[in-house]
Amino acid sequence: MGTFSRESLELLRSRIDLVEVLSPYLKLQRSGAAYKGLCPFHDEKTPSLIIQRGDSHYHCFGCGAHGDAIQFLMTHLKMSFLEAVENLADRFHVQLEEVEGDDRPKGPSKAVLKDALERACQFYQFCLLHTLEGHAALDYLYSRGVTLDFIQQFQIGLAPKAPQLFLKTMWEQKISNAVLENAGLYARGREFFSDRITIPIRDAVGAVIGFSARKYKTDTFGGKYINTPETPLFKKSKVLFGLSFSRKVIAKERKALVVEGQLDALRLIYSGFNWAVAGQGTAFGEDQAKELIHLGVRQVYLALDGDTAGQEAAVKIGNIFQKEGIEVLVVQLPEKSDPDVILQEKGPAEWQKKLDGAVDYLTFLVDHMSKSINIQSPAGKNELVQSIAKRIRDWDHPLMVHESLRKLARLTQTPDSIIGAPEQNVPQIYIKRSASVTFSQVDPDRILEADLLRWLFLMGESCPRLVAIAEANLTSEHFRVVAAKCLYEKYLLATKENRPRDLLTLAIDLEQAEQQLFMAEILQKRVNREKAESCFIETVQRLLERHWMNKREEIKLKIYSGTCSEEQVLDLAREFDQLKKLRPQALIPE
Repeated sequence: MGTFSRESLELLRSRIDLVEVLSPYLKLQRSGAAYKGLCPFHDEKTPSLIIQRGDSHYHCFGCGAHGDAIQFLMTHLKMSFLEAVENLADRFHVQLEEVEGDDRPKGPSKAVLKDALERACQFYQFCLLHTLEGHAALDYLYSRGVTLDFIQQFQIGLAPKAPQLFLKTMWEQKISNAVLENAGLYARGREFFSDRITIPIRDAVGAVIGFSARKYKTDTFGGKYINTPETPLFKKSKVLFGLSFSRKVIAKERKALVVEGQLDALRLIYSGFNWAVAGQGTAFGEDQAKELIHLGVRQVYLALDGDTAGQEAAVKIGNIFQKEGIEVLVVQLPEKSDPDVILQEKGPAEWQKKLDGAVDYLTFLVDHMSKSINIQSPAGKNELVQSIAKRIRDWDHPLMVHESLRKLARLTQTPDSIIGAPEQNVPQIYIKRSASVTFSQVDPDRILEADLLRWLFLMGESCPRLVAIAEANLTSEHFRVVAAKCLYEKYLLATKENRPRDLLTLAIDLEQAEQQLFMAEILQKRVNREKAESCFIETVQRLLERHWMNKREEIKLKIYSGTCSEEQVLDLAREFDQLKKLRPQALIPE
């Protein structure tokens, strides 16, 4: 992942209009030189969120919420820091200049690729709605129950069969073959999509990053669907189709509905089930699950096709979420049915019944695996129970493991002791080291210092006492991570000089890529505003104690090094005893 140049971030900051950013999500009313609106961060009937015209910050006088455009997008829409920056850059037409290492391949910027894809999307929809070739595709869509309103809302289009028509249109708009190829629209000397209905694939904030193209004629070459190839924007294993439409509801209700087909997801969203997303077919992996977990989901419904492939996918996807402690419910569909068919033929009420009848993952798993194993025989039952128990023991949450093993015993009428689920003892946890975990992810120093900086970055302006507490207790010496030390020093300097401390300004001041990346890492998590001061003091205390313990260890190492004279050893021993009595305690300024 690249970082952005100082110049492009400064240009972005100068162009952001906070009122324009917040207006799609809040009803803002002019009040003198300010704008007022109902705060989205707490329940209220009288507007208390204020934006002064020309200011880059909002402030709520009801709950104390305070921040800039980036913080609003991160808090309200659950975007990451980098997603928020890219979203604002798209909105205010700023091309972010990425600063990459010299060894990385150069190519068109993401902004240029997104522009090409958006133009392609407009071209495809024009071809569907306003050309003779599009009439046949429209007839096909209408026969599938797709309405004109649906087509316009989701920008369904048609990649025409006529050779070179798409390319000539793009060339007329000064879009080069290199850009088209990097966007996944051009390959081997011709357009990538032809004679197919196109469905835009969007990123989490709504920008087009690729297409899924469906054949509507039997004589069209290739499979039923083809997707954009892997590009700098489109990574199949990371994309959650429909998330830009359902993200806000998923984050608010903390639940998600995962389906197999893209039309399934769009049909559900259109029918009011706007918490639906889809993977790329049955290919749904850990990265896509993490995207939903990042939004705070606690419950996931799986509504995959009723065929063998769909059921096997439900087993795999359900296990990913269960492993993370997320409750999984499986919607059971007939073998040749899917959400799109049910909504077309029987309507939303029937689909709601399907959701209400969803079964928990463990019940589904036992039922599914019982179909291929003869559980009437002792060997078959043993195979079933041991196979599922082994899967459960790989989950990361001990209480969930314990309760699931006990439930497995009940479902299979097997004694708890045989399965390994004792009545009262939670099983011991065995943590398996993953080869994909990097040192930075598990470095306790990095985690601790990121926690401290997160409080300052997200709450420092609205809660000045945090800054005062930090200044009263911490110096640069208390930091071990170089990037964290630099960020802390820059933040305190900005405070001292009374300069803006919004997230974008802080990012602009970072000279090194490592600092920008660490800042993005810091801002991946949220904070509890109601416990800001107490949690911050606890974090400060941990830094103080770490520093104190480190100094003690340094003295012990000197004493045992064998390089000190007897007199020096005595001095060090006295220093060690004195330090031992002076356990640090965070100072709380009045």
